[in-house]
Amino acid sequence: MDVMNVLEIYDKLRAHFGRQYWWPAETPFEVIVGAILTQQTAWKNVEKAIINLKKLDLMTPEVIAASNLETLEKAVYTSGFYRQKALRLKKISEYLVKNYNGNLSRFFSRDTMEVRKELLGLDGVGFETADSILLYAGCKRIFVIDAYTKRMCRCMKPGGSEVHDGYENLRHFFENNLPEDIELYKEYHALIVELGKNYCKTKPDCEKCPLRRIAKL
Repeated sequence: MDVMNVLEIYDKLRAHFGRQYWWPAETPFEVIVGAILTQQTAWKNVEKAIINLKKLDLMTPEVIAASNLETLEKAVYTSGFYRQKALRLKKISEYLVKNYNGNLSRFFSRDTMEVRKELLGLDGVGFETADSILLYAGCKRIFVIDAYTKRMCRCMKPGGSEVHDGYENLRHFFENNLPEDIELYKEYHALIVELGKNYCKTKPDCEKCPLRRIAKL
């Protein structure tokens, strides 16, 4: 699959679903919070937790770092695994305050891979979470790979007959075959998520899939 095929997928998804305007957040730190809370749960559950955090004025690294863990747990209860997630939010906030005085502009001002390595060293931050934070909070040019992307690629077989396995292989594939456009990266990832939620599910609805005609089924 060359760059034009990759963009053809994007165009078909965009025509079918329209603009996604993702990630829904008022600040970069809210993106970080959402990226942690959305692990292993649906976004609707995260939205409820974010509303709770905002009601309690718990939406800056300084405030969360200084907050009571039990208060955090109650606030993020709806997101599931609430004890684990509350602790992760607190630790990340403490890290940002200790090392960057809570200044995210300073945190993201460095080389993308340097920031990525630092994120991956934090508790509970894997590739997908780190790259979501980099792309949507830091506006770094890095493509997010999630379970939906992997499912789509099993049908589309990017790069030829062999399916690209592994997070980094797929990330490099998309980055090497797309224009260097951060906004396109954001929109593309959001559109793949919509595809996954609506068609490329555990039990896929291939007959109605907007990529049906170009999929290598």
